Amino acid sequence: MSYFLVSVLQFFLPVSLLLGLSWSSRKTPHVRPMVLLSLISFLGGTMAATHLPDSQQWILLFTGLQIALMLLFLLSQFIAGSRSGYIWQFILIFVAALRWGQTPNLSAITATNVINTDLLLNVSAVITGIVIVVFASALLANCVRQVGGLRWPLLILLSLLLLAPLSGELMLVLMKLQVMALTKSLLSYVAKVTNASGLINYICGGLLLLSALIYLLKIVLPRRLAQAEERPIEHRKAVAHYQNSRRVMLMTILLTVIIAGAQIYWDKVASQPPRLSEALPVTLNAEGVVKIPLEQVKDGKLHRFVWVADDGKAVRFFVINRYPDKLRLGVVFDACLLCGDQGYVMEGNQVICVACDVRIFIPSIGKPGGCNPVPIDEWEMTDTDLVIGKKSLESGLNYFSTIITLEVTDPVDGSKLTNTKAEHRYNFAGKTYFFSNAANYEAFRDTPEKFVKEEE
Repeated sequence: MSYFLVSVLQFFLPVSLLLGLSWSSRKTPHVRPMVLLSLISFLGGTMAATHLPDSQQWILLFTGLQIALMLLFLLSQFIAGSRSGYIWQFILIFVAALRWGQTPNLSAITATNVINTDLLLNVSAVITGIVIVVFASALLANCVRQVGGLRWPLLILLSLLLLAPLSGELMLVLMKLQVMALTKSLLSYVAKVTNASGLINYICGGLLLLSALIYLLKIVLPRRLAQAEERPIEHRKAVAHYQNSRRVMLMTILLTVIIAGAQIYWDKVASQPPRLSEALPVTLNAEGVVKIPLEQVKDGKLHRFVWVADDGKAVRFFVINRYPDKLRLGVVFDACLLCGDQGYVMEGNQVICVACDVRIFIPSIGKPGGCNPVPIDEWEMTDTDLVIGKKSLESGLNYFSTIITLEVTDPVDGSKLTNTKAEHRYNFAGKTYFFSNAANYEAFRDTPEKFVKEEE
């Protein structure tokens, strides 16, 4: 849900603020034609986006057209009249909807062909975003109309905010078409301006806040002092003007907080991948097996464990009771053949693959196939314990890439070193040995039984 709210703000908020500035110098438009025109342009642009070609030539043309439109929009601000305002209202919203409709994540608004909770929440987020940008446009127009000298500085700043990523997109497509040379400095600029979409809401919120503060100093505070008027009629008018201006200022500040808060929540919470719960370390006992008490894992929750092989490779696995009314354990590696070792998390009563966000049917855990976690074979269950042998755990070594730093001993000279820094290693009798130099490695490889026996 939060993605769609933030994306609507990123694509439409700067445009809506530009339109608010445009209308601030014109006659206040009628509500009905404004709503109909904006709705038609929004829906038309979003639908048209699905039929646009994806060739580099088209991207070049579309990007160049957007830059030209932005420059024409600035020039049109010298022309008064409502007709020009309505034309730009349609054009800018249509182009913003075209760009928004091309985002690949837009298809995630629903995963089914029926109306479900996710669809309702995501559509609600889109509508909420539209309401926010409409109010932001109206409030900014109100502030600028009463405060002189704000309109053109804000017009230029917002235009630059939109032109910066467009310039990066133009350079990128010219590089792909080999029209422009590919240099490190140009590529760095392109990367910075095209990947800074998260800053748009912060900058727009900052401009709104700045406008509200200037409005406070130039309009609200003087009107507050004007309330001291002694004549009754003028006093009531002054009080009404002050209350209205204070309301506008407070609503503008509140809207700024909402916009910045939505972006912060997306950046710090909603967009972050799920974090794996801490894995409980387990070790092999004298019999070469891992024993986990059944009482610890029979509650239906995901219990994550990690076993570290003698070469430092960390093998994660988890155990879950698959049925609420009987003990039927799923014992699996915390990885799948399709997505690798990013692991699984449990949210509520669902087990979710971190890599692809697929919901796993819990009773199917322990069975191979699809995005199910890789099963661990040949485990046993006694009356009190879950028992997993070393061989079963070693079968999962190839599914994981994490190496834990361990202090190890060179079996030849007894020197201490770490497994991650050792340049020489040798596997013998199912165990990995590490060596501090090539001579020790060669000596061990020639007669490993001698050193293993001496080590023991």
